[in-house]
Amino acid sequence: MDDTPAFLDTGRPNVPDIVLPRGVTPFHLPRRPVRGRLVRLGPLADALLSRHPHEPVVSALVGQALSLVAALATALKFRGSFSLQVKGDGPVRMLLADCTDAGALRGYASIDAERLAALLVDRPTPTARDLVGSGILAFTVDQGADMERHQGIVSIEGDALETMALHYFDTSEQMPCFLRLACAHTPAGWRAAALILERVAGTGGVDPELDAVAADDAWGTAVVLASTVKDRELLDEQLSTDRLLFNLFHSEGVAVDRPCPLAYGCRCSRARLAEVLGTFGADDIDHMAEDGAITMTCEFCNMVFSFSRDDISAAA
Repeated sequence: MDDTPAFLDTGRPNVPDIVLPRGVTPFHLPRRPVRGRLVRLGPLADALLSRHPHEPVVSALVGQALSLVAALATALKFRGSFSLQVKGDGPVRMLLADCTDAGALRGYASIDAERLAALLVDRPTPTARDLVGSGILAFTVDQGADMERHQGIVSIEGDALETMALHYFDTSEQMPCFLRLACAHTPAGWRAAALILERVAGTGGVDPELDAVAADDAWGTAVVLASTVKDRELLDEQLSTDRLLFNLFHSEGVAVDRPCPLAYGCRCSRARLAEVLGTFGADDIDHMAEDGAITMTCEFCNMVFSFSRDDISAAA
């Protein structure tokens, strides 16, 4: 990965500079085998999703994916990026979201516009499965060229993105999880959120007098309580994170841990793209050029870059 901080990369496009100090709030239920994270993207969701003129159902799916990777990435100890990729045979051919260890978040969807338009005629409110079709879901940890990539792949199962992700957790023999994803366009713009619970393995941090049956009951109670959350509550900026968690889990006791920041995370820059072009031969450059210039568009932030031959030669 490139270690140049974003603010020192003069080739970066003019994209939003947004940081959420409390983008992800970890929490746990004391003396219970339960930990979790609440993700609320706030204005960051609108900054990311409004870069593309997608149909609302597609933007909502991308927003859910962004919330999901933020929830999962911030639970890992790694340096690099954690990504979700859904690749299917539906109108949304590819769904990709990733989050770095520093909380830089980005995502996009590759769409067959004609097939999507036809689907929306038949099903104005399609499910995630209607959009992506049949295919695979993959989670990947990429720690750079010098480190081995870790990837898990499962088939797409279920109608909602959260069900697809839970299928991955089940088949990868993770501890039991609860997951709720929400994304909608509000009067303040796009907002997205996620609530995830994980059952803690072993006895660390759990009441030593809690036997297996009591631990099962405590986990079941936490899931029932979490299931009462409404999308509007997750997306309501007037309802603070601490208040929302208290409303859900006060009967069990809830402790909030140190929050994790999230930021607008597209990592493209003019300099980096010019370096990529500089690796191509003259014949390839001639084939890509139109009217003496090569135009490239970043799939994540939708910024357009134009390069002359002199630009490419200087970067080679």
